Amino acid sequence: MGNTTMSLYRNSAWFLKGMTEFTRGAFLSAAKHFVEKDLEVSMAGRVFMITGANSGIGRATAMAIAKRGGTVHMVCRNKDKAEEARADIVKESGNKEIYVHILDLSETRKVWEFAEAFKKKYKALNVLINNAGCIMSERDVNAEGLEKSFATNVMGVYILTKGLIPLLEKSAEPRVITVSSGGMLVQKLRTGNLQTEIGRYDGTMVYAQHKRQQVVMTEQWAKTHSNVHFSVMHPGWVDTPAVANAMPDFHQSMKDSLRTPEQGADTAVWLAISEAAATKPSGSFFQDRRMVSAHLPLAWTHSSQLEQQKFMSVMEDLAKTFQPH
Repeated sequence: MGNTTMSLYRNSAWFLKGMTEFTRGAFLSAAKHFVEKDLEVSMAGRVFMITGANSGIGRATAMAIAKRGGTVHMVCRNKDKAEEARADIVKESGNKEIYVHILDLSETRKVWEFAEAFKKKYKALNVLINNAGCIMSERDVNAEGLEKSFATNVMGVYILTKGLIPLLEKSAEPRVITVSSGGMLVQKLRTGNLQTEIGRYDGTMVYAQHKRQQVVMTEQWAKTHSNVHFSVMHPGWVDTPAVANAMPDFHQSMKDSLRTPEQGADTAVWLAISEAAATKPSGSFFQDRRMVSAHLPLAWTHSSQLEQQKFMSVMEDLAKTFQPH
């Protein structure tokens, strides 16, 4: 099977899977099997960090955790939107332990500085939720010369997670959850051309590649940091400002089938707070509270251990060059 045929298979198989598993209807049918009491827990005394917490899935996750008494550190790019979201969350949850930190994850050096400063200032972090992400319509680079969506979706997640692991390891029952996307199912891990300098720039496909890279990072971290529980999840197809802006045609044609941000956030919340989630193997991929394969059947998206390790060492070397001394 030629590459084009295979990628076409991957895309149509993906779309069929999406229509049956990623829609609002699919969530409602999966939810019939959810265990209600999984989320009936108090998070008082537990500390959470959520990136991109001022809208969409991040905000819905922050709200759910705030309502259960958790301390929430909202990491956001836009101060006004963040403060507005914080005020809403405090008002609706009655929880005042909600803090805003302004950070643009595409600014690579600043991510390092933020992680270092957070570790000095706070004595605990139980759960990190990597939710922020971006899809660019055209290629652009940050001050460090990294392609901007790679800087946010991959390097930002890598540095923030690596930088905070020492604090997580000192805290009780630490967890790291990364919000990926079903789009990664059509992508095989790339270890080269990470900045998409070569070839045409297709923002949606670049994003899908980043989401595959997040799955690989999660699997690899689970191996090297056995005392932290890592997971990665697909929220389904969700009606969020990000989707409307980045994929207007998809949003328009699918809008009646898209999930609400709360439905999209459900598995991230479950992974962050339930006891049941912690019993699942670290490094797994989840959809609607179930462990699922990170690959489509028949798809050529599997990569060798060697390729995955090569990717991690490329990331490590690249990250180091931006580390403040």
